[in-house]
Amino acid sequence: MTTTATTTPPEGVEPVDTGRLDGASGPRIIAVLAAIVLLTETSAFQTVMVGAALQKMTTTFSTVGSDINWAIIITGIIGAAATPVLGKLSDVWGKKRVYLVCGGLFLLGSLLDAMTSSWTLFLVGRGLQAFATATLVLSYGLVRDLLPRKYSALGLGVVAGGVGVSGLLGPIIAGALVDHFQWRALFWFLVAYTAAVMVLFAVVVPESKLRVRERIQPFGIIMLSAGTFGILLYLSKGQDWGWGRASALAWAIGGAALIVLFVVIESRSSRPVMNVKLLARPAVGLTMLMTMFATGMLMVVATALGYMSQTPSSEQLKQMVAQGAVDKAHEMTGMNLPLSVVHVRLDPTYHYGSGFGMLSFATHLGIWAGVVSMIFGLIAGVLARRIGARIPAIIACVVMIGVGIGFALATPHYSWQLFGVLNALFGIGFGLFFAAASILMVDALPEEQQGIGSGMLGVTMGIGSAVGAALMAAFQSGNPINAEVSAMGRGATQPIPQVFADQGYVLTFWVMSGLALVSLIIALIMRHGRKPSTAGIVH
Repeated sequence: MTTTATTTPPEGVEPVDTGRLDGASGPRIIAVLAAIVLLTETSAFQTVMVGAALQKMTTTFSTVGSDINWAIIITGIIGAAATPVLGKLSDVWGKKRVYLVCGGLFLLGSLLDAMTSSWTLFLVGRGLQAFATATLVLSYGLVRDLLPRKYSALGLGVVAGGVGVSGLLGPIIAGALVDHFQWRALFWFLVAYTAAVMVLFAVVVPESKLRVRERIQPFGIIMLSAGTFGILLYLSKGQDWGWGRASALAWAIGGAALIVLFVVIESRSSRPVMNVKLLARPAVGLTMLMTMFATGMLMVVATALGYMSQTPSSEQLKQMVAQGAVDKAHEMTGMNLPLSVVHVRLDPTYHYGSGFGMLSFATHLGIWAGVVSMIFGLIAGVLARRIGARIPAIIACVVMIGVGIGFALATPHYSWQLFGVLNALFGIGFGLFFAAASILMVDALPEEQQGIGSGMLGVTMGIGSAVGAALMAAFQSGNPINAEVSAMGRGATQPIPQVFADQGYVLTFWVMSGLALVSLIIALIMRHGRKPSTAGIVH
């Protein structure tokens, strides 16, 4: 028979009944943890799958150029805005209930993206999918509420390591579907998967008993999301608009002003969605900063590798452009122009590109980071219980910096084998960091603040991912490729909107490495996480 337990509080403080499954059997605990991980994977699956499939989506959205990255940016913005509100609501309504709401919105967004050919509606669907971002951070609080204390840190490591499962299976599933049925098939898969695991989650996972009775005042978080949107729009479009133009700077300045207003509103609110006072705690504030600066690297590597490896090689692209010129000449004049008389020069050229299909990308590159990160997520959980989560975070940052520099140096000398090795090494940093960051945040907060703390961590992850995608879009846009086509004494120049020069990716990797360096510095000075993890029980 399953029994629940209460948290042992400091002397003079009433115990908090969270519904912890201290009397549950081993299989029961495993089933609960597995159901949490499976539903949490919806967020990880969509990140891995969509990031890997961006290049294939350009066949439908062929005119958006580097704005294709807004398929990633939009989920970061809306995820950052929604997660703290949902985290707060989880304290009021219950974490299981909010989990299922997130799953339902994700299901609706996946269905819309599976059916639309409109770029605007596609982004709406991606925005609905962003609500699943909350499941990743809410899972930390749910594991903390339900699992016996001795399994809490390990359970958090399993949740973080579960992201590695999506990194392993996501590219393979997406590859098989996209190669055989086009990119929409991956969204139909997400519809079916989400519906199935929502039923499992609803049946297997009990509701947390932890509740906080208060109303939600979302005005501050609206200011944060609007301000973040303005800054990210400036970062992603500044190259096109002109970084110093007043109309472009207005977005950045207006965004910064709204973020300041967010701080003012939240600090004065009697019921803040994001408790700004918590940021004054070094353990909380430094963990969030460390996470925000590192998350850009985590997103960029996964997205850039998929795009670069699936891009045709420069020689393949020349052949495609030449064939297009032949076909156009035949359409306009009826003349069968020999392919040999058409000459194509790329300005500038590029050196990456394997022309992989989605499945080839998965087997050659995509799965290795997932395999490694799954293993090292578990290792991070074990290390946190013995020596604290700070050391795994430091190791993760060092690995990410080294790998980012490696990608920057390797891009002009691209080979998929070298990128595969670097991606496997990146999995070490990926797995260690996700586990370490979640454990550091859980250890920094008492149980009654886990919902709001998880929401705050979700904001940093969403903003970090969106900033990384926006910067990559800006560097891509600033390094376009044109094809100079000549035949029989006539010539023309045409832009290649979905392919970018080496320098666009080189700059991206260098900047992301710099942001990871900032994370490393923060981890080094952090006093928090130097003792074995207590899963937040002792404060």
